[in-house]
Amino acid sequence: MFQETLNFFMTYDFLGISLANWVFAILLATLSFVLARTVIGFFLRKLRKISALPNAPISNIAVVVLSGTSNTLLLLASILVGVGVLDLPERWLGRVSSLWFVVAALQIGLWANRACALALAQYFRRHSASETFQGSALATLSLWGAKVFLWVVVVLSMLSNVGVNITAFVASLGVGGIAIALAMQNILGDVFASLSIAVDKPFEVGDFIVVGSLSGTVEHVGLKTTRIRSLGGEQIVMANAEMIGSTIQNYKRLLERRIVFEIGLTYTCSALQAREVTQRIEHIISQQERARFDRCHFRSFGESALEFEVVYIVLDPSYNIYMDIQQDINLAIMDAFNEIGVSFAFPSRTVYVASIPGAEVPVGRSKDVAVRTSEHSI
Repeated sequence: MFQETLNFFMTYDFLGISLANWVFAILLATLSFVLARTVIGFFLRKLRKISALPNAPISNIAVVVLSGTSNTLLLLASILVGVGVLDLPERWLGRVSSLWFVVAALQIGLWANRACALALAQYFRRHSASETFQGSALATLSLWGAKVFLWVVVVLSMLSNVGVNITAFVASLGVGGIAIALAMQNILGDVFASLSIAVDKPFEVGDFIVVGSLSGTVEHVGLKTTRIRSLGGEQIVMANAEMIGSTIQNYKRLLERRIVFEIGLTYTCSALQAREVTQRIEHIISQQERARFDRCHFRSFGESALEFEVVYIVLDPSYNIYMDIQQDINLAIMDAFNEIGVSFAFPSRTVYVASIPGAEVPVGRSKDVAVRTSEHSI
């Protein structure tokens, strides 16, 4: 019985190959897949134990890279191992060899893709001043460019191995690329604008910026758009090219605030009081710990007020701190002006009337009468 079964497998064939050869190829392919999967799992378990220890960055990288092994490609490689023991015609041997290269190139590409992403992530994490490096334009562009370059090399290598003339292929891609570039010039403009943001760094993730009438904190800088979280809570999405073409105020890089404000006093203020006003204001600002007095001058005679200009520096970039300081200064100025007896001016206008019909004019007085009207500002 055994001899008959053996003769059957040795005698009968399928597609010109004996059944015994087919059975041997299938068994070898199955054994290869199981063995390869077992070996990879064994190394992954060992590497995970090592990566759990402190100061083991290489093991962490190896775990991430080896975890990118594709079961589909592993199965295809196992099938090719089995196909290799078949008595194939000569014309099929070259094709099997090409398939081996394709499978190996794809798997190496997957490993290299993970290794590249991990290496760039660690580089930007190490060289970033904040924890928001993932959202920076330079990190996004670098990762995207590295992946595109990697897979272009992998695909061209596979095409060259299977007999495709990559010279003509690359030339055709160049002509097609020009047509695509013309059709996508707006998108490409945003992409190059993101490259400009990455290199010039007018702002980074986490910066508070003002662009025209819009303001907020930068959350993400992508290839086409930048996302900003406004003070109202909503997310603002702006094209990179539009941002580069606008004036950007970056308050995150503000070291000090130069504050200029004006005070108007009534014309009843004497010269002695005006001198005391400047001294009092200088003293009030100098008492602030996070402010530096610059100057206070009686600037000019206004239409309805004696105008004083005050300049001081806030030593903290926070807007809330600036407002706290300004409030303390304003309240202290009000108290000081009450003490020295001066009053804040309000808009007023003097109207001269040449004559008033029916009015009696005293002897020796002119008929001209001055009438002052006041306009209170709201």
